[in-house]
Amino acid sequence: MPRYIVQRTFDNGLVIPVSDEGAKACRSVDSGNAGYGVNWVHSYVSLDKTQTFCVYDAPSPEAIRQAAAANGLPVDLITEVTVLDPYFYH
Repeated sequence: MPRYIVQRTFDNGLVIPVSDEGAKACRSVDSGNAGYGVNWVHSYVSLDKTQTFCVYDAPSPEAIRQAAAANGLPVDLITEVTVLDPYFYH
């Protein structure tokens, strides 16, 4: 399945508490993605919490857009990627 980086902007910052409430919010997004065949792998959050860079496995960018809309999440940019790491060359 293709892998994508999804860039999002949260003007007021993304706040997910480190608590049961935050875990529930993340599980809700993950569950909402499932209906579109989208799997959230992990995310990176900017220090000011206004941008996220999320790694997804999904059948298409459109599936990611549909899942994001269903979850009420913004999408700025979707880029298909492949893995490159320093161990590949050893």
